[in-house]
Amino acid sequence: MDETSIHKLEFDAIRETLAGHCGSQLGKGLALSLSPVTNPQTVRHWLDQVKELTAVSQEHALPPMGGVHDIREHVRAAAFPAPLEADVLVRVAETLQATEALRNWLNQVGAAAPSLQSLGRRVSDLSPIAALIRDAIDERGHIHDHATPRLATIRRAIEDAKGRIRSVFDRILRQSSQTRMLQYGAATFHNDRYVLPLKAEHRGRIQGIIHRSSESGATLFVEPAESVELNNTIVRLRDEENKEITQILRGLTQHVHGATQVIVETLGAIAVLDLVSGKCRYAKKRMCVCPTISDDGKLELYEARHPLLIELFAQEADDGGKERQVVPIDIRLGDDFDVLIITGPNTGGKTVTLKTIGLLALMTQCGVPIPVGEGSTMPVYKKIFVDVGDEQSIHQSLSTFSSHLATLLTIIRGSGPGSLVLIDELGAGTDPDEGAAIGRAVITELLQLGATAVVTTHLSALKGVAFTTARVDNASVEFDVESLKPTFRIRLGEPGNSNALIIAERLGMPARLIRLAKGFLDDRARVLSKAIAGTLASRREAEAARKTAREAILQAHRERDLYEREKRELEESQEAFSRWTQWVNALRAGDEVFVRPLNRPGKVVRMQLQQQTVLVSAGAMDLEVGLRDIEMPRADD
Repeated sequence: MDETSIHKLEFDAIRETLAGHCGSQLGKGLALSLSPVTNPQTVRHWLDQVKELTAVSQEHALPPMGGVHDIREHVRAAAFPAPLEADVLVRVAETLQATEALRNWLNQVGAAAPSLQSLGRRVSDLSPIAALIRDAIDERGHIHDHATPRLATIRRAIEDAKGRIRSVFDRILRQSSQTRMLQYGAATFHNDRYVLPLKAEHRGRIQGIIHRSSESGATLFVEPAESVELNNTIVRLRDEENKEITQILRGLTQHVHGATQVIVETLGAIAVLDLVSGKCRYAKKRMCVCPTISDDGKLELYEARHPLLIELFAQEADDGGKERQVVPIDIRLGDDFDVLIITGPNTGGKTVTLKTIGLLALMTQCGVPIPVGEGSTMPVYKKIFVDVGDEQSIHQSLSTFSSHLATLLTIIRGSGPGSLVLIDELGAGTDPDEGAAIGRAVITELLQLGATAVVTTHLSALKGVAFTTARVDNASVEFDVESLKPTFRIRLGEPGNSNALIIAERLGMPARLIRLAKGFLDDRARVLSKAIAGTLASRREAEAARKTAREAILQAHRERDLYEREKRELEESQEAFSRWTQWVNALRAGDEVFVRPLNRPGKVVRMQLQQQTVLVSAGAMDLEVGLRDIEMPRADD
């Protein structure tokens, strides 16, 4: 896929939007690296994942991502001799423990989501490693005393030595003759050793080691001689403690290292599951659907909306601005024509239409639902080429034309069957007659190459291509001559009319000048206008008939789906009733049942099938209930 085209279509913004709907860094990272694929089966599989997850989330909610971190780099770094730090192992344990909830969720979903089952097989049971880590380290990263017997012994010895040191200092601090020589009546620390804050003028009055003095020199920090050996003992024990902790961390790290491949594979599957969840959230929030993937190259988009405009308008509304709605458009390509030429006024939506088509194609080929109406169809393109510039910056200059032409040559060299080409302002940047000739040559070449294309233009001469060339059609962006504003709707089969004279008349240009201007129109323009007027009514009727037929097909599909759902529910109900009937007929005194009116279990005392009742014992009472009020014992009874 052409990276320049992907950039021009601002697909990075789609990636970021999708990442914002994921629940973990795993899914976010995958969303930010999304790239369109060209294999239709892969695209169908990705879209099936979204459809299945959307369906099962109605009953099971979306997969739980709480506690999931991207620990893959830590896991890959888990190798001898350097152990993972305790806080890192805590994150590892939290993530591995979270995978258990995801495994349970996948097991519950089961056969209802066959496209997700392959992910479930890649999510391994990692709870034993998580349990080992949690048994040794608490959630703050502190190593438990019971992590090993040796660590427990060392820490008891440290506490014993600390207690003896405290006794020494307590005895000193109880003596007023000693405390008078101190800056304050409490012990402090220097490099984990207990010391006393001795006034400098009393140097030598307390026997011991002077470790340092204060910045002013007024205080000396003295370790009493009585505690030196005890402090040395603690230092030695601390060293042993650190060595033991290192051994514990090294052992846990080795467990993680031994499962590196399984953990990374599990996290990869979770990343995909989170990405699919993000797609579902995005689809629900922006009313997107999964299009049907066509094998014949046909593109049919109904009520298509530009996804980035949706986000922009939503942000404006959230910021307190005026609520705006994206005008939906209907576009088709590859059925009765392969090249669509869109004409119309500036700021009428031509460029937005091109970008909408391109973005929706990229999203589809990344398995992302798109903001279109039900029944929309999208092919999988091998290549997508885009030449979209800023209309406001297009000048009649050699540099602009050269750049435009260079891009066109690149597109032509790379295009072929299965290519989608989107060109904005074809033929612009040079003399209108020569630009139209080049535009016509480009369209002819794209047709011969077997590509499909949508191009926009201001050149009236290109409108006539559709009348003389097979597999080419016109479209226009609608313009309201009453309000003198574009409606942003697309009219297929209708080239854009010249609105300049109409606008001039609305703005007050004298009638004689309007008549004079019409007389200056060349013969080609008049012939083309007559041709357009002659076909306009029939094309509108054809498009209306196509729309009516599509709505009828959609309604038939809805009724078929409703019938299938009701049929399935009836069959399931009949199967359940059959199982319940067999169970009731087999009930005997003493059998366990669940009594719905009491919402509790009970035991059968006597069956009374002729009266359609049963006598049950529930706790301290016997109760006669209808057969319909009992059911099979529940698993948690």
